[in-house]
Amino acid sequence: MQCPMLYRFRVVDRLPEPPSAAAARGTLVHAVLDRIFESPAAERTLERASALVPAEWERMLVEEPALAELAASDTSGAADGLLSRWFELEDPTRLEPAERELYVEADLDGLVIRGYVDRLDEAPDGALRVVDYKTGRAPSETFEGRALFQLKFYALALWRSRGVLPRRLQLVYLGDRTVLWIDPTEAELRATERKIRALWAAIEQVAVTGDWRPRRGRACTWCSFREVCPAWGGTPPPLPEGATMLALDPRSAGRVERSAAG
Repeated sequence: MQCPMLYRFRVVDRLPEPPSAAAARGTLVHAVLDRIFESPAAERTLERASALVPAEWERMLVEEPALAELAASDTSGAADGLLSRWFELEDPTRLEPAERELYVEADLDGLVIRGYVDRLDEAPDGALRVVDYKTGRAPSETFEGRALFQLKFYALALWRSRGVLPRRLQLVYLGDRTVLWIDPTEAELRATERKIRALWAAIEQVAVTGDWRPRRGRACTWCSFREVCPAWGGTPPPLPEGATMLALDPRSAGRVERSAAG
């Protein structure tokens, strides 16, 4: 949705991206918010969450040694601040998530969609609430639709795989203590499915023609690939062998990788 060339760099070329302090903070906070629910309800305190930060950071360093380039004190300190804001928005002593870090997958008549849901809450009457944490600031009204598309994507996967329409979709923005939510309807999720199919049709066309055009925008500011992007005077690497298949094979293009953007 952001940029066809970005899709190519990540999915087809699979170019490495340098470690990002913002992404590392996001991953760290997500890990702690997952782990906090392993403790008994009464022990889910801010102090307990902060105590989890050092061990989670060490685990991240083992899995991704390149993160050592980042300042651990800055990353951990920022994580503590974001965790504090979460406790102002939600009370984990009153929550018992049905699922955490839930992998969801659905087959839309041959088109497979996949993703990870940060948290799935289930009410006594079976109603589902999809919750996604964001460590940045809430978007302006202009970009709310793009932010909510991710949650509608998850809701569609849950609806198609479980036959249950989630009652609420909730984005928790820790950057500015904002909660954005909607109660989706069947019509909205059917519209989301049509949009996903249109996006995939566009990917199919570009993959076959090889016309991966860059789309300049605000996201270019923090893009890792500007040096090789033609929109900024760069030269992309030669397309790898089997580029079309890499772009279109659901097992490749749809592979699930956990990141703070999720």
